[in-house]
Amino acid sequence: MPESLEVILRTLFAVVVLFFLTKVLGKRQVSQLSFFEYITGITIGSLAAYISLDTDKTWHLGLIALVVWVGCSLLIEFLQIKSKKARDFIDFKSTVLIQDGKILEDNMKKERLSTDELLEELRKKDVFKLADVEFAIMESDGAINVLQKKENLPLTAKDLGVKVAPEKETLAVIMDGEIMDESLDSMNLSRAWLQGELEKMNLTVKDVFLGQVDSYGELTVDLYADNVKVQQPQDKPQLYALLKKCEADLELFSLSTKNKAAKQMYGKCSEQMQELLQQLKPFIQN
Repeated sequence: MPESLEVILRTLFAVVVLFFLTKVLGKRQVSQLSFFEYITGITIGSLAAYISLDTDKTWHLGLIALVVWVGCSLLIEFLQIKSKKARDFIDFKSTVLIQDGKILEDNMKKERLSTDELLEELRKKDVFKLADVEFAIMESDGAINVLQKKENLPLTAKDLGVKVAPEKETLAVIMDGEIMDESLDSMNLSRAWLQGELEKMNLTVKDVFLGQVDSYGELTVDLYADNVKVQQPQDKPQLYALLKKCEADLELFSLSTKNKAAKQMYGKCSEQMQELLQQLKPFIQN
């Protein structure tokens, strides 16, 4: 067999083996790498190259080394899951860089991090003023996470003492011009409903590159033709979605409160809202 053909076949074989072994190692290998995972990635890549290019009769030893290294990686990951001491020994510990709004210079020197680099990382977190930072920590993978001071954080519903209904995941119902039936089924929607929504926009499924439905049942689309302007949602469907949210919030309040009088009041209001929505649905949903 010609050496060039042998290299091609071995390379294809190495790609297949590497693919399945990486699947065995899991998603952590393709996320931001820790110290040991960084070493694993370099070593596995080198072994795969050896299997591809070594044309003598010992190339199979590279395959054995590759399997042994993956086995060691799985063992290390198991130890990391089971023992904090093992995690601290194998990977770097997290290091606090800013605490109570003050830079810890000794920790900065320990991580060999300059002030310019720290400020750059803060800007990546949309923080441009050191005085706004309450706490910053460098994780074991080198990423820096930042907590701003309370007065600089945006208000949330919890801060205002307001309970809101949980949001459902926005799902893709059209992808690459094809309908995703599984997503439609999970949202209790049908192809007929989807076709009807597209007809309101004067579109067909083949026109749509990506179509998504949010928790309020509103369809948004991105088209193949970038110069075509999609008809924006009308005020009536938005009003219907808002009323549906109010009804869901009332039901949630009824379930979460321990006050019997309040529970009865919220429950009654929720039922009245449901009846109102049924009456208004033909007029404001479309």
